[in-house]
Order: sequence, then structure tokens, then C-alpha cells
Amino acid sequence: MSVASPSTTPLSTPLLDLARLANSRTYCEQLTRRAARNFYYGLKLLPEPKRSAMFALYAYMRLVDDIADGDDGQSHEDRAADLEQWRQETHAVLAGHLPELDESHDLWPAVEEMAHTYRLPAHLFDDVIAGQQQDLQFTGFETFEPLREYCYRVAGVVGLASIYVWGFEGGAETQALAVDRGIAFQLTNILRDLREDAANNRIYLPSDELAEFGVTPEDLRSARGGQRFLDLMRFQIERAESFYTRSAALDERVAADSRPTLITMTEIYRRLLRKVAQEPERVLHERVSLSLLSKLRIGWRASRAK
Repeated sequence: MSVASPSTTPLSTPLLDLARLANSRTYCEQLTRRAARNFYYGLKLLPEPKRSAMFALYAYMRLVDDIADGDDGQSHEDRAADLEQWRQETHAVLAGHLPELDESHDLWPAVEEMAHTYRLPAHLFDDVIAGQQQDLQFTGFETFEPLREYCYRVAGVVGLASIYVWGFEGGAETQALAVDRGIAFQLTNILRDLREDAANNRIYLPSDELAEFGVTPEDLRSARGGQRFLDLMRFQIERAESFYTRSAALDERVAADSRPTLITMTEIYRRLLRKVAQEPERVLHERVSLSLLSKLRIGWRASRAK
């Protein structure tokens, strides 16, 4: 994926500004509907303008991930260069300088509006890009601490950015809760995607924990289950659950009109984790998921509870 270099030329007329913003919002919503299989059902519960802002936030995160993890045959060097260009363009947009219309990505006007309206700190976008740079040069993790830092960059920061849009009380303590909730989501993803990631030589579980339980990377690549694998998975599942538990107070600290969204997203991910827990060896053979009907029911119940 090539990324245009940033330009600081402003748009020429307010009317064009409005049309371009409308197109950008539509683009972000369509991308979110297509790609956010678990988030979309929660985001739809938000009132406007928070809903459009979250579509823009998700679209940004999705596209950054695509730069680092696309299947277009680009080299690591080209992807690294694209990520750096994306970082520069992001900072230009956050400063209010959209690329010229014929050079622009449809994403940018909605992202600029979202970041400006809800005052998202620029370092959040840098942290997201740093996570993708880390994924691009993936070497695995020896212990949980570097894995936790990676989870912050690719998911905890998304939780932090989200509460800026939703509105929250409690300051830094609530921000820490949002990070923990995002980490819980990412740990769930890692367990759900174990087979697919192992096939791509990406073992996210810490190597010291694999050794402790007597499980090798080759065991994961070969879908070799057994008691040692089950013991490893129970340990990982308990840790993921602990991040949901320790962030429980977050639900009451976000704005009331945003709680159904947070509750829906959390319930979908926590049910995924518990589905993995029911039969851990399933992740070696298939992608564990919830049905569309289950997700709709979760969203309906959350919306009724507000």
C-alpha cells in the first residue's frame, strides 16, 4: 500500500470542505461495517456525532494495520517506509493541514474532525504506528512484559482513544482502566488466532511460558494439543480474564450514552474468550467466533439496559 506524502495546501471553499467531509464519513462507516466484525455492532449503538467519530477512529486503526500486515507482496522495507510516511501525514492532518484533494486518502477529513473535536493527543497515533512497526519486525516475546507493551500499542491505545470520544470521568485512573480493557481484547485475539498466527510464524505467547508448560512453537504450528497445551491455555485464559476483571470499573466511568457500546464490545470479546475456554484445542483447528445472532442479541440487551 503506497502512501502519499503530506501536503499542507488547504481546501479552496467551505462547500468543498463539507462535501469532502461527508464523503470521508461515509468511507469510514463502510470500511468499519465491512471489516469490524466484532466492533461494528457496538459502535452502531452510539449517538451522533460520537458514532461517526468512532467509525473514523476504527478506519484509521484498520488502515494502519493493513500497511504493516497486507498481502500485496510488498517488502518489509517498503512497508516501513509507508508507515513513516503515514506517521508524517497523520501529524500534518492533526495540525489541520489536509492533503490536496487529488492526493488525499478518503480517510483524512473524518479523522481530522474526530481528533480535533475530541482532543485526542497526538502521541496516541504515534503509539499505534509504533505497534505496527513492531509487528512488521516481529521477533516474538521472551516474557509477558514486552507482550503487554505490544498489546498496549495495538489495542490498549485504542481503548484509551475511544474514551476520549465517549467521554469519561476519573482522569488517569480511568485511562489506565481503558488500557487494561484494550489489553484484555488483544489477549483474547491472540488466543483465538493462535492457529493462523502460528502458521505465519508469529507466536505471540511468551517463550518463557511456552517452556514452562513444555509446549514448543512447532507444537502450535503442527496443531499438537494434549495436556501440556491445555495447561498453557488455562494459564493464558486466566490472565486474559484478569484484565477484564481489573477494568470492570470502566463501564460506569464512561458517559452514559456510550456505555451500551462499551458493554456490547466487552461482552462479545469476553464470550469469545469463554468459548475458547470451553474447548481450548479448538483454536488449533478453527477460528472460534460468535454468530451474528449472538452479537445482535448482546447489542440489543446492552441498549435496553442504558
